[in-house]
Amino acid sequence: MSQFTHLDAAGSARMVDVTGKQPSARSATAEGFVRCPATVVEALRAGDVPKGDVLAVARIAGIAAAKRTPDLLPLAHVIGIHGVSVDVEVTGDGVAVTATVSAVDRTGVEMEALTAVSVACLAVVDMVKGLDKRVEIATVRLLAKSGGRSGEWRRDPVPGQA
Repeated sequence: MSQFTHLDAAGSARMVDVTGKQPSARSATAEGFVRCPATVVEALRAGDVPKGDVLAVARIAGIAAAKRTPDLLPLAHVIGIHGVSVDVEVTGDGVAVTATVSAVDRTGVEMEALTAVSVACLAVVDMVKGLDKRVEIATVRLLAKSGGRSGEWRRDPVPGQA
């Protein structure tokens, strides 16, 4: 039954043993989007959000989240993260978040990048929900990863989207 690496022969969840793997450079990039009504976008651009600097809080929340991924995902490995960047940008209809995580370790950092984006998006929602309850997280997805046995992977572009 165990073609899935996180299941043992009985079908029970287990943490994969990566002890025998050699550390290698790994990186992953994820993106997310918080859709906001026009009034919230205006407040973000003007710096008029009562809770403070939304973009700075989202960046710090994303960085902190990447480092806490194994605390949140029970089968994720504790790895030494060597770099996290979280970019947050106000767009015409919301807030775009991109996170890149890098490490030299035995397993990848995709979950760390996705966790960084997810929590950064949640921080945006938390900071602006008092202005308008209609804010919503519209997308969280992996864009690219490198390193490890599976090598390079990039999401195929969607026609009509940047």
